Amino acid sequence: MGKKDSKKKSADKKARVADKTARKTSKKEKKSSNKKAADADDDDVDLDSVLEEYARQQALFLKVTETTLTEPPPVRANATLAAAPNGKELLLFGGETFNGAVAKFFNELFAYNPAHDEWRQITSPNSPLPRSGHCVTTSQYGGGNTGSMWLFGGEFSSPKQGTFYHYNDFWRFDLGSREWSRVEGKGSGKGGSGGGGPPARSGHRIVAWKNYILVMGGFQDTSSATKYLSDLWAFDTNLYTWTAISLPAHAQRPEARSSFSLLPHEQGAALFGGYSRVKSSSIPSAGNRKGGGSKASSGSVAWKPVIHQDTWFLRMDQDLTRVRWERRKKPGNPPNPPRVGVTMAWHKGRGILFGGVKDEEDSDEGLESTFFNDLFAWGIDRNRFFPLVLRKPRVQKKAGNERGGGRRDRAREAEEDLLRNLKALEVVGKDDNEEEEEEKKEEKRLVVIKEQVMSLELPHERFNAALAVLDDVLYIYGGTWEKGDREFTFDEMFAIDLGKLDGVRSVFSREDETIWEESEDDEDEGDEDEEEEDEEEMDIDENEEPEKMQIDEAEIELRRKEKALRKKGKSRDLEQAHETPDVQEPEPTEEAAEEASLDRTPHPRPFESLRAFFTRTSAAWLEILIAEQETGAHKNKTVKELRKEGFAAAEEKWWACREEIRALEDEQEEAGIGEVVSLADAGGGGGGGGGGAGRRR
Repeated sequence: MGKKDSKKKSADKKARVADKTARKTSKKEKKSSNKKAADADDDDVDLDSVLEEYARQQALFLKVTETTLTEPPPVRANATLAAAPNGKELLLFGGETFNGAVAKFFNELFAYNPAHDEWRQITSPNSPLPRSGHCVTTSQYGGGNTGSMWLFGGEFSSPKQGTFYHYNDFWRFDLGSREWSRVEGKGSGKGGSGGGGPPARSGHRIVAWKNYILVMGGFQDTSSATKYLSDLWAFDTNLYTWTAISLPAHAQRPEARSSFSLLPHEQGAALFGGYSRVKSSSIPSAGNRKGGGSKASSGSVAWKPVIHQDTWFLRMDQDLTRVRWERRKKPGNPPNPPRVGVTMAWHKGRGILFGGVKDEEDSDEGLESTFFNDLFAWGIDRNRFFPLVLRKPRVQKKAGNERGGGRRDRAREAEEDLLRNLKALEVVGKDDNEEEEEEKKEEKRLVVIKEQVMSLELPHERFNAALAVLDDVLYIYGGTWEKGDREFTFDEMFAIDLGKLDGVRSVFSREDETIWEESEDDEDEGDEDEEEEDEEEMDIDENEEPEKMQIDEAEIELRRKEKALRKKGKSRDLEQAHETPDVQEPEPTEEAAEEASLDRTPHPRPFESLRAFFTRTSAAWLEILIAEQETGAHKNKTVKELRKEGFAAAEEKWWACREEIRALEDEQEEAGIGEVVSLADAGGGGGGGGGGAGRRR
């Protein structure tokens, strides 16, 4: 009876497997026919005709319109986020979505007003075509009093990404008229098509310096490989001409790269990091990282990924023949491990960095990726990174007011009077009605901020997030995260007050509703694995016990030794990791000492607000500016103008030292010190002699 049941089960199983195999064969034939049709459609796509159709649809808009949205823009990746020069809005443009099979590109422009928590969509009769991987910057030059946003390059592809297209067009968005216009600049140097301007590219960076818009780096996809670029171009917003900046043959310059950080500086620009791939005969090629990766190479040519960690300074000059690159020392305390898929947002002499990804390529298992959500500030002049850590807001003491006045209260009153005067300088010429409107807007902004959810945890790990700083607040939009073969595009935006660092505000957050479609190759591999399992099942005799794996004593001993060696190596790595800061620390310390000796400007103190810092040092800043006025640097400036420039200089110095001062504040708080007050500044006379309050503890 048992044998009959066993034979019956075996026959049933073979029948089920045969039926399953027949269904898979039919499914594969259907997939093959569909894939051939899809490939034929993809190959037949004429991108030029597709883009012409987009242009015709864009021409249907007869005037500029702004539409208030009831909810934030639809999800997208690789878009750009820029802070308008007027300090009132953020501009979001372009981007793409990908569901594993089909890519879609956008050319919509959105404006976000943080004060009203309001999104608006701006349409113009003339707009850039859909794209991602482009770059934008804002400038007060070339756009009247309101300023402009400039856009160059980017990429576009057919829906199934069978063919790619790189742009070399240049656009200006006028923040006053709210209208796009294509810039047809003339070239005064070598270049690609489009009037002698830069060749087509994506993954590049652009930055504004005085009346120039600078374009540098990026990559171009060709039919056989990816070409990384290191060229530098300057567009004159006064003359509307492009110039390819050529350097002497012996001059040093950064290597070709994309996805790097390029930040503005009063004397030029500062560059950090980036990504590229170089030919290699020993390391096989793997997949590409969107926004600066290289497609897998064919044949025997292999490509090695390179994560750049060097820093450079671009020293600009109105005479473009005198422009030079200067290589800087390795930055102090850089993000570890090195990462790509991250650029920085500029903020008052600093670069704010968030997120990133580190890829490790393995010939057997493909690509292993580690994602990050660290937040750093890079001091451009000091060339040093500082981790930004969120913390609970400090409780402000009101002991002075409770005691009923005194020298400290009179000092605070003087500060408030000074700040009111500074604010009056900013709103000079406004009538009472305008001031009332400003106060109402500020009240509404505070209400909006209170309603948004706060958290002391940084956003989820991601790469290629769009960053911008507006009114000392960092905004993080979107980004991508991967799990297995699937990409997740974050549909959210967060805000972090860089002065307080008291938490992360969620501007909006929605779940990713993209329905991911696996590629046919992945499904075929899954089917093959299932078939192999079925074949193995058919070969197994159900009455036969599975053979147990035997390991001899020599193999066990060998594995123990390997495990001990790995453990020993790991502990050595940990020791080196702990020792590394101690070894590298003296160099930044020497640089800091050298900078301190050269920097004669006033220095902030622990627990000192920007207002208090300027109140204490305003006379010193005025003396510095008056001395510069005598040399001609600030000629014909009024007292009010000098005072305003002094406040701007003090503000920049306060932010440049912010992270170092914050570290001192943490140390003093641990020691029980909550506030540091100078008796001389508070009007208490000299040192610690005398009686009364001077000896209180």
